[in-house]
Amino acid sequence: MDAESIEHKLKACGLVEITDSHFIIDMMYARRENIADLPVYKQIGLGNRAFAHPQVIEKMLSLIPELEMLNLKLRICDAYRPPLAHILLMQQVPLPGLFAENYQLSNHCHGTAVDVCLTDLNGNNLDFPTEIDAYTPEIAQALHQGNPTPLRENLIRARHDYQDASPTALTNRKLLKELMISHGFEPIPHEWWHYNLQNFEDYPVITI
Repeated sequence: MDAESIEHKLKACGLVEITDSHFIIDMMYARRENIADLPVYKQIGLGNRAFAHPQVIEKMLSLIPELEMLNLKLRICDAYRPPLAHILLMQQVPLPGLFAENYQLSNHCHGTAVDVCLTDLNGNNLDFPTEIDAYTPEIAQALHQGNPTPLRENLIRARHDYQDASPTALTNRKLLKELMISHGFEPIPHEWWHYNLQNFEDYPVITI
């Protein structure tokens, strides 16, 4: 399916593209530099485009005044995830707990979640306890050599209750969490970057 057909299908399903300049669209699964070492979104035709449920868009747009006041932007590293992409990611990284065990359980496949971090106005990420997805090139290489230990260890640092990081990283994590919660998003305990709408089961899986 080409990009135009995908866009038409997603909009017909009620999803909206994130395009405002306060958000940097940098979909990690559209490039190879991710924990799966595979540009899945590019391969299936979605590319570096972020779509989400209208309620997600509404809440994200409500963040803009505070982002402007803080001289910050929000980097969007994942949003709607096609079920096919979820399946491919699980096949590439069969590590229990990294991805939802099936796409029906993934907020992303319902269009109700975003993976984000704060940046300065030049697009430089603020310091956080890990990269989004706990990714480093070395961890990805170890994983695909059959060694999941470095990723498992780094995922401990991705938890909201992890405290053995720099004061700056902890402050930025707290700021992001407070911003997202105050605008109606819900965190999950084991990924500081992931925020979703409540009761994602009330929203249908979007299949393209």
